[in-house]
Amino acid sequence: MNIKLKWNTKHRERMKQMSDPTPNPRLMKLSDYLSGGRALDLACGLGGNSLFLAQKNYRVQAMDLSDVAIAFIQDQAEKKGLSLDAQVADLTGLNPFNWQNQSFDIIVMTYYLDRNLFPLIKDILKKDGYLFMETYYQSPSQEGQGVSNQYKLKPKELLNEFGAWKVLFYEENEHEGR
Repeated sequence: MNIKLKWNTKHRERMKQMSDPTPNPRLMKLSDYLSGGRALDLACGLGGNSLFLAQKNYRVQAMDLSDVAIAFIQDQAEKKGLSLDAQVADLTGLNPFNWQNQSFDIIVMTYYLDRNLFPLIKDILKKDGYLFMETYYQSPSQEGQGVSNQYKLKPKELLNEFGAWKVLFYEENEHEGR
């Protein structure tokens, strides 16, 4: 099964089981830091984080491979009267040159890991901006369960990658494996 079809199928199933897309609980807890500006939600899925940020006065650019998810987000944004630019995009093929004049106050990436995006994130995040990332990591207690290690951060990998930045919150939860 090709990857786009896989995600379209997953998102259709999730849409049947939910009433409204919900933002990441940890992002919501950190919302005191969020005061508006430009936001980029990479691998946005069904848009819980994107819609939340739009409600927090961000001009949101949401990107995902799934055209099903993007159509859903656009519909939700329209129903709620939110301004949101949602685009179908293969994140593995983003061209850094297309982003040269872009900058964002916050970049969000949850449960998607492509290490090739780290240099781009560093280039387009404003000096005092925020990166919010939550994904799986390689925990001994989660070994061999579900997600391949290639899509999991190694312990302390994110801190090492962005160690020069001021870190407001960091956690490796061995029980949850994220």
